Amino acid sequence: MQEKRRWFPPQGPLGRLTSAAEGRAIELRRQEASLRARARDLPAPPSFSAALRAGDRISVIAEIKRRSPSKGAINETIRAGDRAVEYAAAGARALSVLTEPNEFGGALADLLDVAARVDIPILKKDFHVDESQVWEARASGAAAILFIARAIAPDRLSALVDASHEAGLEVLVEVRSEWEVERALATTAAAIGVNARDLETLAIEPWVTERLMASIPASRARVAESGMRDADDVVRAAALGADAVLIGSSLSSSSDPERTLRALAAVPRRSRAG
Repeated sequence: MQEKRRWFPPQGPLGRLTSAAEGRAIELRRQEASLRARARDLPAPPSFSAALRAGDRISVIAEIKRRSPSKGAINETIRAGDRAVEYAAAGARALSVLTEPNEFGGALADLLDVAARVDIPILKKDFHVDESQVWEARASGAAAILFIARAIAPDRLSALVDASHEAGLEVLVEVRSEWEVERALATTAAAIGVNARDLETLAIEPWVTERLMASIPASRARVAESGMRDADDVVRAAALGADAVLIGSSLSSSSDPERTLRALAAVPRRSRAG
């Protein structure tokens, strides 16, 4: 009961995007049976969390991103499949595909295109709030799905994580507070991401990452999200104990994405304990 009193629906851009996702889910529920059937015919995807922990360099989750509420247009002409091939060749350990259509310019077709072109794990990034979206993600070739703790009521987060495991997906739960870390750790999500951007105000707050990263145990893959542009930013994330960084805008806007990504992926990982 205490958790329910503390949680209230998100405001600002996050509230707007979550409400739009809830509207899309109403139609998607009618297709859930066929999505389940399609998903169950697919081979098991590669492990997202294992990819994040692989090697002695910090893992880069390279994101395909056309625009955003905070930056506006980033790269409206980006071709998802072509860019995914470039990212994979340059050392990305995983990919993030934004499928939100209204404010990020994404589409489910991008995920399908990417899944057909690369064999590294793909994260479906959207404002997921419903089990039907879980099955859509798996049926479209994703290996993992994002849930934003701030956007999901406490009694729903664990249910959505459990549904993801049933579908054969791993989960990245995004957090921005100590309470959200506790909620994420109460689930079986394999990865927890700390977002330096407040999606309700769009402000970047790097101290949030500094404060929360150490509270995520070594049993979960730790991901630093937002506000990173160059190798120095990745070095700082590695020093905080991140296993991986999720980078979108600077890669999507780069005129030489392979060179940019190679520099980001060269940062050594810090050893973890506890």
